[in-house]
Amino acid sequence: MAAVGLQTHIWANNTRSILLLASFPLLVACILYGVQLILMGLGFMPGTGRGLGDDMALAASWLGWTVPLAFAVAAVWFAIAYFGSQAMVDMMTGARKVERKSEPELYNLLENLAISRGLRTPALRIIADDSLNAFATGLHEGQYSITVTRGIVDALTRDELEAVLAHELTHVINKDVRTMVIASIFAGIISVIAEMVFRGLLYSRGGGRRSNKNAMPLILIGIAFAVVGFALAIVVRMMLSRTREFVADAGAVELTKNPDAMISALRKVEGRSSLKGPDELQQLFLDNQPNGKGLEGLFATHPSIQKRVDALTRFGGGRDPGPWSGDALGGPETSVPMTS
Repeated sequence: MAAVGLQTHIWANNTRSILLLASFPLLVACILYGVQLILMGLGFMPGTGRGLGDDMALAASWLGWTVPLAFAVAAVWFAIAYFGSQAMVDMMTGARKVERKSEPELYNLLENLAISRGLRTPALRIIADDSLNAFATGLHEGQYSITVTRGIVDALTRDELEAVLAHELTHVINKDVRTMVIASIFAGIISVIAEMVFRGLLYSRGGGRRSNKNAMPLILIGIAFAVVGFALAIVVRMMLSRTREFVADAGAVELTKNPDAMISALRKVEGRSSLKGPDELQQLFLDNQPNGKGLEGLFATHPSIQKRVDALTRFGGGRDPGPWSGDALGGPETSVPMTS
């Protein structure tokens, strides 16, 4: 049954997220199995000395301890993220926390939005960067933070900036940031496993390895398992991020009652959102468009601005002013530029 209404979309989105996250352990097991076959084929792990099927069965039996080990690493990774993720994000992006005294208009916009939903106001941070972007972080109330760039504060009108803050607050309300942190932890583990594979292949010419008569088939089958698992893990993570952006846009309209402001904000952000950060952080950005198309577009973390604008005009009743030239402030006529 198709989702009807914003809340139903949120429920449907969360259900899909649970199912997608549940697939990560299976993908981790798939990749680990591939790695074990590769290492066995390269002689770094012992084989049975018998047929290919016996070697594959032996590698499968090792999953009984390698999979729990992988998730023990995930638990440690999660603990580090729980207590130190914001400090790491601030260090990587140069974000600094601001209070009402230094950014009164910006702080008041965020506080009013939070109060309207009975929430504790998230911390507010600013990155001294000319790009137009924003993102939310945190795992629980009291730890949530919304970060905006100086560029987006300077370029957007008051109504547009309120819409952007509402978009990020919707991610907080829907617990999107928590889901994406968990997905990032799994992705981090998968990245470590992938690095193990490449390092094993890189140093496979070294001596002291066991010979295996099934070496080539084991390596080829292992690479197939690892590549499929790694590619699917990336696709799952991209799907988690993409679907949430449409819901967050709709949530911003619900909070502000101003679809035109969200649309004009997206038009200004379009093509001007480039902000440095690790892949796990970029999937949280307001916008993160690849420079290319084709396969690069397939693995994009966000839907295109055009698709998001089309959804807002179709379902939110907003007006699309078209691409922004950058020559003058756009948006609703009643809006006024923010002062910093």
